[in-house]
Amino acid sequence: MLSGTPLYLLLLAAGIVALYGGAELLVSGAGRLALGIGLRATTVGVTVIAFATTAPELFVSTIGALNVSSDVGLGTVVGSNIANIGLVLGVSALIKPLPIGERVLRRHVPTMVLAALLLVGLGANGRIGRLEGAIFLLVLAGFTAFLLYYVNADPPSVADDPDAGAGVSIRDIGLVVAGLIALVVGSRWLVAGGTGLLSALGVPDLIIGLTVLALGTSLPELAASVVGAVRGETEFAVGNVVGSNIYNVLAVLGVVALITPIEIQPATLRFELPAMVAFTLVLVGMMSYGRRLTRLDGAALVVGYAGFMALLVL
Repeated sequence: MLSGTPLYLLLLAAGIVALYGGAELLVSGAGRLALGIGLRATTVGVTVIAFATTAPELFVSTIGALNVSSDVGLGTVVGSNIANIGLVLGVSALIKPLPIGERVLRRHVPTMVLAALLLVGLGANGRIGRLEGAIFLLVLAGFTAFLLYYVNADPPSVADDPDAGAGVSIRDIGLVVAGLIALVVGSRWLVAGGTGLLSALGVPDLIIGLTVLALGTSLPELAASVVGAVRGETEFAVGNVVGSNIYNVLAVLGVVALITPIEIQPATLRFELPAMVAFTLVLVGMMSYGRRLTRLDGAALVVGYAGFMALLVL
């Protein structure tokens, strides 16, 4: 029977594969269900698909906070948000320049910035407690209500998407259920393998969350956005990342903080959280200038992410 490092490596690899496969099933089923009940394809990217690809962070952060440390949950969210911007959008823009839709820029980007600033502001005292978690979830509820208002005011037609209003399919429900099961199992394997391996090497819990777990849980966003860029569905690629970063902070940390208060280390307040805000503001600047992410922007984001990772290691 495997034990020690070989077992951790096997669990880590199996967890990433299960998360990726589960997210693919969840994205496929949730996307078709959303279109079937009358949501626009672009709205699906920012909401349903973004939430679906955030599910790994939710499962990993919650299980990690309960079984290991709240540092794992915080590190996973902060590292994933930085990876979503620097790696996911950077690689997507390198593949194909990404036009920024007016709907995403005006309705969703401000909430992404608000979520990042809320995390820094409410966590400035070194702790995110249940009250802060409740505030995150209330803001998320307000954001959701805002989206539903625009969905009802601007419904899609069959001309917009042939699957619009086609109804609910048992097959799509099955895909969603199977995806959720794979995410639960995969998150447990990823937490066990990643934390076991790096803990054996003496790596702090926060760094584990910021690196291995953040990268592993960002794979669904990377896959979804890259596929969107390759297929020319560029607004979907951008909306997926913007929506994921919103849900990571408001939904994931909101839930984790309600379960167990999150202690924020002084080093995190000095480096990781400012880095997340910096990546967010740089992205907003790139989006606003010319209303597109060029290949040069993509290269800059990837280089910035590589620099962040190098500083973490050092």
